[in-house]
Amino acid sequence: MILKLIACEVFYREACMSIATSPHRVDVEFTEKGAHNDSAKLRALLQEKIDAAEAAPQPWDAILLGFGLCGNSTVGLTARKTRLVIPRAHDCCTIFLGSRERFREHFKDNPSLPFSSVGYAERGWTGGSPAEHSFFHEPGTTTSFLLGDKTWEQYAAEYGEVNTRYITETLRTSIDHSLTDQKDNRVVFIQVPELSHLGYAERARAEAEASGRKYVELPGDMRLVRKIVHGEWDPEEFLVVQPGRKIAGVYDWDRVVTEG
Repeated sequence: MILKLIACEVFYREACMSIATSPHRVDVEFTEKGAHNDSAKLRALLQEKIDAAEAAPQPWDAILLGFGLCGNSTVGLTARKTRLVIPRAHDCCTIFLGSRERFREHFKDNPSLPFSSVGYAERGWTGGSPAEHSFFHEPGTTTSFLLGDKTWEQYAAEYGEVNTRYITETLRTSIDHSLTDQKDNRVVFIQVPELSHLGYAERARAEAEASGRKYVELPGDMRLVRKIVHGEWDPEEFLVVQPGRKIAGVYDWDRVVTEG
C-alpha cells in the first residue's frame, strides 16, 4: 500500500522508527505541537492537509491520522475519495502508552494529570529560556476537557439534555475531585524504551522536583504507532472511515470514535 501519515510532531521519533520497518510506502507530514492549543484551528489545519493530500497527483490507499480525539480536533474530519484511519484514542497520551486500556488504568481517576514524553519535551522549544518551554502537558479547565470546543447546548442538541447532563456531571465530579486532591501532586513521564537513551526522563524528574511535584514514570509502547503505519488496523483499536464519511466522537472508554 501507499499511505499518507499526518501526525503531531510529538510522535516524530516513534513515527520515523515505525515507518522504517513498515512493509508499505509511507509519506509523512507533521503538524506543530502548538497547533493543539486551539481545537477549531487544528481541525481546520488537518482538514486542509487531508484535502491537499487528495489533490496531489499521488493516489493514496489510505490517509493515516496520528492523533486521538484531542479535544474534538479530529471530529468532523472527512476525505472525499480516500479512507481515513485514526486510533481509538482520547489523546496523544493513549498513543504514547500503547492502548486505551492502559490510559484508563493510569488516568481514569485524573484524566487531566500533567504528563510528558520524549516527543512532547523536545518539540516546540525554539532555544529560548527553558522556563518558557512547556516540558509537561498541563491540564486545561474542567469544562474545556469535557466539552472541547463545543458548547453544552450543542451537545444537548445532539445527545439530549438528560444524557449530556449525566455525562458532564459524572465526569466533572471525578475530575474536580482529582484536581482538588492535595495528595495528587503527580506529573507523569511516559518513557518509550527505544528512546530511553536520550535522557529526557532524568530531565523530567528534575523539572518535577524543581516544581515540588511527585515524579511518576510509566513505560510507553510504540505499538499503536507501529500498527497504523504497518497497515494493521484492528477494528478494536482503529477506526477506518470510508470516503465521504466523517469522524464522529463517541466519548466513552471503548470505541472513542465512530464513523458519522
